[in-house]
Amino acid sequence: QVQLVESGGGLVQAGDSLRLSCVASGGTFSRYTMAWFRQAPGKDRGFVAAIQWNGKSRIYANSVEGRFTISRDIAKNTAYLEMNSLEADDTATYFCAATLMGAPSYRSVAYQIWGQGTQVTVSS
Repeated sequence: QVQLVESGGGLVQAGDSLRLSCVASGGTFSRYTMAWFRQAPGKDRGFVAAIQWNGKSRIYANSVEGRFTISRDIAKNTAYLEMNSLEADDTATYFCAATLMGAPSYRSVAYQIWGQGTQVTVSS
C-alpha cells in the first residue's frame, strides 16, 4: 500500500505562507483520497482539509476555510496544503493521510494510511 512522507514545515511569522507537501509511494496515488490533519501539543488531532481521489470534491475545516488550499499533482504523486495568512493557532504538527477511493471525511478514522508529520510553528 501507499506510504506517505510530509515536508515543508518550518518556523514562520503570523501572516506568512507555507506550502506543505505529501509525497506518496508504493501505490496508485490517483486512487487515494488525501487529507491533512494537525495536532497541537496537548490537543487532539484535528481535521484540516481533504480532496477526493477523483478531484471532484474538497472539504475544509471552518478554521482554515479561505486561507488554506488542498491540491494534488498526480504526475508527481504529491498532495499539497497551501497555507496563507498563518496564525499562531495554526501551530501544530501536520499529518498527511490517505484512504483508498473513499469520500472525503472530517473523521480521522476514515483514513488508514498516515505520514509521520511535519512541524509548523507560527510566531505572533
